Amino acid sequence: MTETTANTLSEQTREGLSTRCVHAGDTRDLRGAIHPPLYGNATFAFESTADLLDLVEGRTQGNLYTRTGSNPTIRSLERKLADLEDAETALAFGSGMAAEAATFLAHVHAGDHIVCLGDVFGGTYGLLRDNLSQLGITTTFLTADELDKLPEVLTERVRIVFFETPTNPTLDVLDIAAIAAQAHAVGALVVVDSTFATPVNLNPLHHGADLVIHSATKYLGGHSDLIAGAVAGRAELLAPIGGWRGNLGQTIAPQVAYLLSRSLRSLVVRVRAQNATADAVARFLAEHPRVTRVNHPSLATGDQAALVKTQMRGHGGMLSFLVDGDATTTAAVVDRLRIFSIAPSLGGAESLVTQPITTTHHGLEPAERARRGITDNMVRLSIGLEDADDLINDLAHALDRPQPGP
Repeated sequence: MTETTANTLSEQTREGLSTRCVHAGDTRDLRGAIHPPLYGNATFAFESTADLLDLVEGRTQGNLYTRTGSNPTIRSLERKLADLEDAETALAFGSGMAAEAATFLAHVHAGDHIVCLGDVFGGTYGLLRDNLSQLGITTTFLTADELDKLPEVLTERVRIVFFETPTNPTLDVLDIAAIAAQAHAVGALVVVDSTFATPVNLNPLHHGADLVIHSATKYLGGHSDLIAGAVAGRAELLAPIGGWRGNLGQTIAPQVAYLLSRSLRSLVVRVRAQNATADAVARFLAEHPRVTRVNHPSLATGDQAALVKTQMRGHGGMLSFLVDGDATTTAAVVDRLRIFSIAPSLGGAESLVTQPITTTHHGLEPAERARRGITDNMVRLSIGLEDADDLINDLAHALDRPQPGP
């Protein structure tokens, strides 16, 4: 079990985010590989029984069995993820949903309660409403405009306050510090899904969150070629999550961990480019006569604008807008797009478009979608790395083309 002894750059001195994306967590093996190699091994051998017991009983560090995350490729990735979130440690998972499920199962038990704020991914909503309820774990759902009710629902049974920021698909920005102050007053943990923001635009732990979750499939992976998830925070909070991960078989595969480490090296340049293009697209849509509303942090006003300025470093590459029409009219606009691909997911190099009612939030009852403002005429865009002018021209063509007659 030979793993390099070189220190990472981030262990020597605190470097900038771009430098840390490239180097944090990396070590070189004895052959001098410039990046940590892929260790596809399921298990690792020892020179003696004493060496094995030293590792198993915690006297030494090393690699044992990949299902538990004890693999050099996985551990290197996790060091990088923790560094980017300024966390004590991180765990990598086979998907973002696996990361969420293990986090809830580790810190909430039968008879306990979760409070979910704002809009969330439809799969998360189903996990909380349908799956955890079977285990005696209940959830209260408050929309973004119901946050004044938070003190009423924060009882002694609440173990976790969970939310996304910005939210999916309405792009509301929630005040992490204000929510954390209320949640911590009753002993609840604050868990933030920061998938839309990424560590480039936001570090939730800086604002009082206890744990931060990512669907690494999205911006962290960045190329639409892997499925992964991550949780970062204090070691004492991650330890029970790691136990659920190992026993449920949710650990990321070494091959995927290797790809994800590759992707993280370009995270800053990708996200900053997507930030700038999304800002330009949002401005264009806001002025278009067939668009009745655009949801993007760059267009926030009043208290929301002040929060965006203090909490975020960039506006992100996700936005949604409402077409002046019904579901059929909106689908026609979507179908006329040529550069945007009609597909779920987000965060890749290619721009994607979807109607939330057909994909991410299709499983929500119409009344619940309406309560959350997820309307039939909503379109969600994931801005890629194409030229801004080309994306704007594509949207203009789709929106300006005359509607077909009856």
